[in-house]
Amino acid sequence: MKKIFILVCLISAVALTNQAQAQAQFALGLKGGLNIAKFDISQGTSNIDNRTGYHGGAFALFKFAKFGIQPEILFSKQGSEFSVDTDNYEANFDYINIPILVKLYLVAGLNIQAGPQFGFLTTSEIKSTIGGITTTQDVKDQLDKKSDTSIAVGAGWDLPFGLTLDARYNFGLSEFKLNNGPDLKNKVLQVSLGYKFIKAGK
Repeated sequence: MKKIFILVCLISAVALTNQAQAQAQFALGLKGGLNIAKFDISQGTSNIDNRTGYHGGAFALFKFAKFGIQPEILFSKQGSEFSVDTDNYEANFDYINIPILVKLYLVAGLNIQAGPQFGFLTTSEIKSTIGGITTTQDVKDQLDKKSDTSIAVGAGWDLPFGLTLDARYNFGLSEFKLNNGPDLKNKVLQVSLGYKFIKAGK
């Protein structure tokens, strides 16, 4: 009886492994799209507005049946617009972001996705309009933190012909300050269109 039980377990394990291998898929692709970014400010009376930007980069997809893991590397133009009294400011912050998403496929290519994102600041400028005069200043050295961690949550659709469509929201976890000002966090809504140009598996 014990030998039969062990044999059944071995056969089941082999069958499950073969099924996973048969359903395993791998893909590489490019993606890009729209950013709607904003600073989340901890205090102060500034009026915070959205800043429109873009993102683009590459992704890999490892899919096993209804689950997938999708690491990405993206260039992302973020920041925010804000005003203090009659003075207007535009923060232009560029990041290299590396999200690592877990995807759950619901029906066909429709999926929900979530995971951490790690960002590295490359450019930070403040465009100021004060008294009708506009100036731009590099403020990277005035920031107390040049990396960013966030949680990405969203949904996607793997379309025919290798196309992908995603919408996600990145909730910033890392706080940073500019010149000892209030604590800030990044918040970014992203809508992306992608194309898988290398595909393997069934």
